[in-house]
Amino acid sequence: MTRIEFYVLPDSSAAGRARAACQLASKGWQHGLAVFIRCQDAAQCAELDALLWRFRAERFIPHDLYEHDPQAPVVIGQEQPPATGQGLLINLAQSLSPHTDDFSRVIEIVNQQPELLNACRENFRLYRQRGYDPKRVEL
Repeated sequence: MTRIEFYVLPDSSAAGRARAACQLASKGWQHGLAVFIRCQDAAQCAELDALLWRFRAERFIPHDLYEHDPQAPVVIGQEQPPATGQGLLINLAQSLSPHTDDFSRVIEIVNQQPELLNACRENFRLYRQRGYDPKRVEL
């Protein structure tokens, strides 16, 4: 069954959430996992694409937008299904992915912004309703 984790950040910074997504994507890729970063909208996709280009000066994180290369080691998209199964989904959208079962692991990144907190609490509840056992990880 898919492993679900909610990584909880101590602040309400959107930039901190994006940096955490890049850091997790880098770790996932280094451990041989296909990584899919699911964004809320096209603007967030473009932001993550730009951030991944400059995230680690000493190490490039191979990535691309889904529409350009769905087979990239780190894919940035929205509602698309993963081209490679059993990888890592980093969910930055406020809803559950319709493709949760296609991943071996899902990470939801939560910060202290009230609207996002409420959406993530609802996602936590929905995962439980669907038979998953989500875990909370304090960062």
